[in-house]
Amino acid sequence: MTERLSAREILALLTDPSTFTELPSPTRESAPDGPLGWQGYDASRARAAERTGESESVVCGTARVAGTQAVLIAFEFGFLGGSLGERTGDRLEAAYTYARTHRLPVVPLVATGGSRMQEGMLALTQLQRVARQSALTREAGLPQIAVLRDPTTGGGWATLGAGADVILALPGVQVGFAGSRVRPADADPTAYTAEAQVAAGAADAVVPMTELRETLGRWLRLLTAAAAGSRAAGAAPDPKRAAPGQRGQAPLPPSPDAGQPAPVPAALGTVTPSTTGWDAVQRARSPQRPRAHAYLDDYFTHRVAISGDRCGGTDTTGILCGFGDHEGRTVAYAAQTGTPTRPAGYRTATRLVRLADRLGIPILTLVDTPGAANDADAERQGAGAAIAELFGAVAAARTPVTTLVIGEGGSGGALALAAAGNTWATPDSYFSVIAPELAAAILKRGPDQVEATADQLRIRPQDLVELGVIRGIVRAVDHPRP
Repeated sequence: MTERLSAREILALLTDPSTFTELPSPTRESAPDGPLGWQGYDASRARAAERTGESESVVCGTARVAGTQAVLIAFEFGFLGGSLGERTGDRLEAAYTYARTHRLPVVPLVATGGSRMQEGMLALTQLQRVARQSALTREAGLPQIAVLRDPTTGGGWATLGAGADVILALPGVQVGFAGSRVRPADADPTAYTAEAQVAAGAADAVVPMTELRETLGRWLRLLTAAAAGSRAAGAAPDPKRAAPGQRGQAPLPPSPDAGQPAPVPAALGTVTPSTTGWDAVQRARSPQRPRAHAYLDDYFTHRVAISGDRCGGTDTTGILCGFGDHEGRTVAYAAQTGTPTRPAGYRTATRLVRLADRLGIPILTLVDTPGAANDADAERQGAGAAIAELFGAVAAARTPVTTLVIGEGGSGGALALAAAGNTWATPDSYFSVIAPELAAAILKRGPDQVEATADQLRIRPQDLVELGVIRGIVRAVDHPRP
């Protein structure tokens, strides 16, 4: 397990030297022993303050992390278990308000046991305050990146942690809604770990302490690029991105590249056109054809991945999602890997599209799947609903979406990722309403009619251009810009 660090120690490790400035702490009049008159509460607070040197369970301030300015909220677990009370809520609300006023991302460094019992329901309702502040910050187009420390349980996990856009966790730390003293006696302890939360799709990655500053800095640079660019250019605000409930605060202005689609990647495989529909299918299914990893490596200088659908599932083998740097510009990506895409994969892609849209980041999708997974488990996991959500997210996106078909385009499971009016294809790809073999079976044709059926479906890239389904065929030397 990672060493348990104090709030000041984790801040010192993650922030650039001499850049941390603590935010002023709101003052609140309090009755003796708190709002409930809990006997001994004041004495407990005094002992916690003497032990930790802090006056509350969170330390809030601004600092640079690997060069990017952010608002950081560091929990001090040594102060009454990092619990949330009314004064904690005051500090959290002030920190989020400062972030929105100054257009800064928010980084909660969470280590908490939950709500403070000595303040009863007044402590628990602080979670509603935090949720409101997080929602306002989300609507303002500012990213929230949580770091889970030991332990992250209770309402702190269910708001500041699990409610963040991106969730990073230190190795081996305890993460779960139920803390160790309240969960069932026979509960499997491995289910309440950072690793288990990543496996269940509830967090994005486990990051060793030695890599945390660099990883967090990279996430901050990528997710704040649009806002930073707009401030530098002095661009005018975009009324469409005004955040409801902002009470007069300025919406996120667009970057100089706002509204510009991500450039289409160059083709990495064969450049000669397919002669027949079946030839196109065979090329797309070839094991030698370049896949998503090759395209992403060629397109991005560096990239970071999101993982999980936040509903209990992951599909890291079927679809790759994240953000990367392309020629100095942040681009979000969702790339199918050539296998049937599972419901968790579609939900993760939906999460990616909605986050990129909220932050004003253009999206690149790579289509490559024989189709959506159609086994019984996929149906139980809500395949139809997951695909519908992705269709809706792509259709509703205000940020531009660029699509390149790099292999198999199998039916609706592929089309859900495709941008209407801005889809391209490589020469070694095809796009079809259904696989030729399945089309022949539905039409009650024999196996000897599969190749002819493929021709009738007109699934070659050049057929798709002629039909108006795609905008063009990408060559190895081309970098078309829609």
